[in-house]
This record gives sequence, C-alpha cells and structure tokens, in this order.
Amino acid sequence: MMDVLMYLFETYIHSDVELNVEQEKLEDELLKAGFHQEAVYKALDWLEDLARLQDTDEHARVATGTSTSMRIYTQQEIDGINTACRGFLLFLEQIKVLTSETREMVIEQVMALETDELSLDDLKWVVLMVLFNVPGQESAYTQMEELLYTSDVGLTH
Repeated sequence: MMDVLMYLFETYIHSDVELNVEQEKLEDELLKAGFHQEAVYKALDWLEDLARLQDTDEHARVATGTSTSMRIYTQQEIDGINTACRGFLLFLEQIKVLTSETREMVIEQVMALETDELSLDDLKWVVLMVLFNVPGQESAYTQMEELLYTSDVGLTH
C-alpha cells in the first residue's frame, strides 16, 4: 500500500497536477500501473481518512500536551512503530516540525497502514503527507520535505 501512496503523492499531489480524476478512473490507472487491487483500495481509503484531518472537528479530540509532556505509546503502537521511528517522531517534535496534534495524526495514519515493518523512509513520507493535508503547516511541510531527502538526520553522537 505504501508504494501506491507514494506514487499518488508524487504523481498528483506533490507535482501540483490537478487531481480531478474520478475514483474509478484513478483505480484503473493504478491497476494498469501494476499495483494490486487490494493495495489500491486500501491506499484510497487511507487517503480518504487523511483528507478528513483537514476537518478541525476530526482532530479536535486530540489532547495537546505541554512542552514538558511525554507521549506514552500503547503496546499496539510499540508493535507497529519501531524504536527508530518513535525516536524520529520525538526528534520532529523537538525541532518543531510536528506539534503534539500533528504527531497524533501521524501515529493514527501510520497505524492505519497495517504494515508489519514500517521503515524510517516510509514514516517520513507519512509525515509529509499528513503535513501537506493539515492547513497552516506549510513551514513544517517544507522543513519535512528537506528532511525526507536527508538520510542521516538526527544521527549525531
């Protein structure tokens, strides 16, 4: 599913191409591009959920913490988001790319991927997609876009 999402993001969203394509035509295009039908359906559902993040009522339920608060992950989240990815999310919060609210959106979208192994690169793409879809996050999006193409971010000792 992640391949489909990245393809859609790079082809339509990130390249400023108008996405006035009917869902059925988009599905056909993705199938012709070689993606499996199940992955296409899951990716389109995931994108619909992501689009709902723009609705302030949908993410108003997220409790925002103070600058000294610490996110405690559930066991399911620990199983789905490895240590490196959780560390990267913390890093993004520390450098103000993510707020506690956008972090929760990212975690929600990552868990919706239902993947066995989330790579750091996949996480970066999810963060980028979330920031792209949340109004007022243009600066964070630009900063994340720069981080996406940097492989050794946060690895200083």
